[in-house]
Amino acid sequence: MIRREYEGALLDKKNVNPNPFEQFSKWFDEALEHVSFDANAMTLTTVGEDGQPSSRTVLLKGVDENGFVFYTNYHSRKGRHLQNNPKVSITFYWADLMRQVHIEGTAQKTSEAQSDEYFKSRPIRSQLSAWASNQSEEVESRAALEKKMKELEKKFGDDIPRPPHWGGFLIVPHRIEFWQGRLNRLHDRICYSLEDNEWKIMRLGP
Repeated sequence: MIRREYEGALLDKKNVNPNPFEQFSKWFDEALEHVSFDANAMTLTTVGEDGQPSSRTVLLKGVDENGFVFYTNYHSRKGRHLQNNPKVSITFYWADLMRQVHIEGTAQKTSEAQSDEYFKSRPIRSQLSAWASNQSEEVESRAALEKKMKELEKKFGDDIPRPPHWGGFLIVPHRIEFWQGRLNRLHDRICYSLEDNEWKIMRLGP
């Protein structure tokens, strides 16, 4: 049987920041310090036209008072889902810290300028892969992908424009829950819920 005790620090309404984005930034900074790899990894859940939820791991690339940003191919399965149904959830799980953050909200495309700026910051071969991959579509072989990469490298050189089908999504939250593992499964759950443009804070049962 796989089991461990959770011995995390106290999480209480009295000691959290009244602003959920500030609270997230505090926890995220601690995750960056203590988690070995991919502290910015988050599980993104979307819903298809048939009502079927679908989850996958993506990387957080920005957060501020507006919301949480990641980038993708807009023609991918998740991209199509979000453009058809913008309701979304993301979850961060930092096992080393016995912490989880679950966020619910709606997704909208970032501005062209913001997507351009981030695209230019990526390594050149990552820029090329955004052109080479028809994300979520069937691929003949890896060799075919690598051949396409070489062709694009010759075509663009070092000046690679952002593909029009590639860019960011901003997730604007209306619910943010912080979970801290505690002894005897009496975990701490502090939930921020947006009501009339104000964040209400409540403790939830574990």
